[in-house]
Amino acid sequence: MIPFLDLKAQYSQIKPEIDAAVARVVSSGHFVLGPEVTAFEERFADYCRTTACRAVNSGTSALHLALLAAGVGSGDEVITVSMTFVATTAAILYSGARPVFVDVDPVTWTMDPSLIEAAITPRTKAILPVHLHGLMADMDPIMAIARRHGLVVIEDAAQAHGAEYRGRRAGSIGDLGCFSFYPGKNLGAFGEGGAVVTDRLEFARRVSLLRDWGQEAKYDHVIAGYNYRMDEIQSAVLNVKLDYIEHWTDARRSLAERYNALLSGLPFARPQPPQYARHVYHVYAVRSERRDDALKRLRDAGIGAGIHYPVPVHLQRAYAELGYRAGDLPVTEMLAKDFLSLPIYPELPPERTAEVVGILRGAALQPSAAISTRSEHSQSFMTGAHNRRAS
Repeated sequence: MIPFLDLKAQYSQIKPEIDAAVARVVSSGHFVLGPEVTAFEERFADYCRTTACRAVNSGTSALHLALLAAGVGSGDEVITVSMTFVATTAAILYSGARPVFVDVDPVTWTMDPSLIEAAITPRTKAILPVHLHGLMADMDPIMAIARRHGLVVIEDAAQAHGAEYRGRRAGSIGDLGCFSFYPGKNLGAFGEGGAVVTDRLEFARRVSLLRDWGQEAKYDHVIAGYNYRMDEIQSAVLNVKLDYIEHWTDARRSLAERYNALLSGLPFARPQPPQYARHVYHVYAVRSERRDDALKRLRDAGIGAGIHYPVPVHLQRAYAELGYRAGDLPVTEMLAKDFLSLPIYPELPPERTAEVVGILRGAALQPSAAISTRSEHSQSFMTGAHNRRAS
């Protein structure tokens, strides 16, 4: 049995420190927005190389408050992608705005900057790129477009703790960056948690107000706010884990290199991060035209595997009212049919990657005519993407 993720293994390695941190909070009697939260905010801002961090109760709340802090509201539009978890879209709708989807690049699987300007209207207020699977979106052209049109950029970095783009950390390039500390993340709490990072102190102040009922002081509510506060136990856990994140990131990247080597020559397209990017591999996803067969074989062999994400947001029934249809985002839809996520976590013994790939070899069958047609279609997207970058 190779689990997709093994949080027990991680806990066993740092158990004494975690237990002591939790006991310290319990003994203190201070459970919400106390010294542990303050310490984590200072340390995580430093880790992200930003001026300020505001801890909240989930990554979704982080996105919601970042949008509100940036002035996004009713009648506005936010350009984003559909190849993401639904929280990205939900947060935009929570703010009263409307998500406008653009397609992703078929090589990096993140927002395609060449499609943004065509999606801008007089109602556009913000651009919200998603750093998928631990690889940052192509931020320089995104920022250039935003500055040309007077738009705010909010990074969805929920899967990208410590990822880098041309030497800059995730969350530090846009006007605001949003993180999730859901337990399975590269930096995960023992429950829900999130954070907003920014260099703009006016945004940080507004997030501080919004997360705590709009209070400037106790019972002095200056704006209408929310109960989005992070609790002390989650911050205490994150303060311990923050000491290990770079070591864990190195382990993830090493495992990814092993997968890359073992998969060489097999019909499984591997992640292709640009040379200037530091991919942190929250997910190690490959593309397979026989994805469903490969997934079944892995699971039958007791190997945890998944799909991130099988149905793009624009085709989810919950968001049908947005008016998108199959075919509107062809690259996103193609990736959703092909993606397969393999086990990757710092405690995974490196030699076990060979077992995973051994099962995949059995799924590498001769493509049918229908699959060959899809392969040609896929190649046309790849060629187009490389041509766009070359130009």
